[in-house]
Amino acid sequence: MSQIIRRLGVAPRYRGSTNGATCPDLFELADGNFAVIGTDATDSLESQLPEDAARADYERIVVITRETLIKAKADIPDA
Repeated sequence: MSQIIRRLGVAPRYRGSTNGATCPDLFELADGNFAVIGTDATDSLESQLPEDAARADYERIVVITRETLIKAKADIPDA
């Protein structure tokens, strides 16, 4: 498994999470992939996936807030 090398965007406390109960987050990994902390929405969203989308048994559909992604946008590499 790869290592987390940096957070993308700002820490959850700067997005209003004062108690840690809702803290979606994005991280860049040493292997170039990304890790996401979010709400597991697999059960409610899987049936809505487009025909050309699928997930493996070990994958989950995770939701993060719009604000989390917008705050991370400047840190996401273009290539």
